[in-house]
Amino acid sequence: MKSVIERYNTSKEEHQQLLNPNSEAKFWQREAEALRHQLQTLQGNHRQMMGEQLYGLSVKNLQDLENQLEMSVRCIRIKKEQILTEKIRELNQKGDSIHQENQELYKKVDLLRQENTRLYKKVYGTSEMAATSKDAFNPYGFHTGEDRQELIQLQLSQPEQDTYETSGSASK
Repeated sequence: MKSVIERYNTSKEEHQQLLNPNSEAKFWQREAEALRHQLQTLQGNHRQMMGEQLYGLSVKNLQDLENQLEMSVRCIRIKKEQILTEKIRELNQKGDSIHQENQELYKKVDLLRQENTRLYKKVYGTSEMAATSKDAFNPYGFHTGEDRQELIQLQLSQPEQDTYETSGSASK
């Protein structure tokens, strides 16, 4: 009811202000005073929330302030938990995708190792295969077995140019 009366008075004052410049100046002075009062009230509430200027409050007001602060802290903790849970979920998804990518890379390495073994057998024959260790077929140092903590060592080798040059000169 009070808000309806205030709106009526405000609209009535605004209508009158359009007619008289002096009343318009008074209106803005009252508006500025109301805003100053509202600012002071907000600053006082802020100081009380920060634990300052509590000397004029009754026990009931202090309890209300304490309850309000506890509710605010609960809301902040809930928001913090939501953000942390969301971040953990994102990191778990990233971890799962990296793990899956890692598994796929291990499979590719295993296929390359098998291909390398097949080519080694093709070039050197099967009789020499039995005498050599299984690491002879893994010149790049990749291990796909249980011991994954070993270092991976990659080595690049240049193709032998003598074989290419001799075959090239023979064709001429």
